Formats: sequence, C-alpha cells, structure tokens
Amino acid sequence: MKNFLKQNWYLILAIVFLLGAFGDWTYFYFQLLRWVVTAVAIYIAYTSYESKKFTWTWIFGITAILFNPLFPFYFARETWQILDVVAAAIIGFYLYKK
Repeated sequence: MKNFLKQNWYLILAIVFLLGAFGDWTYFYFQLLRWVVTAVAIYIAYTSYESKKFTWTWIFGITAILFNPLFPFYFARETWQILDVVAAAIIGFYLYKK
C-alpha cells in the first residue's frame, strides 16, 4: 500500500481536488484545481504517448485542454461539477487499469 501511494500520489491528489470541488471554496481553490489537473493530465498524456497507449494520450490531452488555467473555458458551476466527476472517474479508471 505504501508503494502504491508513493507511485500514484499525483493521481490521488487530482481525484481529491476534483471531488473536493463540490465544497464551498474560494476562487483560489478552483484556480489551483485547474493547475493540478492540467499538470497531471499533461504528465499522463506524455507517459501514455511514450508507452504507445494513444487512447489515453488523447483522453488526457483533451482533459488538459479543458482544465488549462492559461486559456480557460467558462462554464456554469453545474457544468463544471459534472466535468469534475467525469474527470475524477477517468483518472480513477486509469489508476485502476495501470
């Protein structure tokens, strides 16, 4: 278990941030969430590309674009909550299949 957490802490962190978005947070939390999810998605997309797992590359590439903090997409809070759950589920599924 300790080794699992050591190897996958960044995935778990992203999932916690995404599911934590249902709380009543300040704008800073959501900006930090965008940076964390984007960084994790870019890293997974890169490692998936290196491993020739192109489906994961596309999925996490799109996730990185969607959550990017530099050129953000603006959706209603309810839409973001759906996207947060979907992104958390995708990362969780990736973690399970890894």
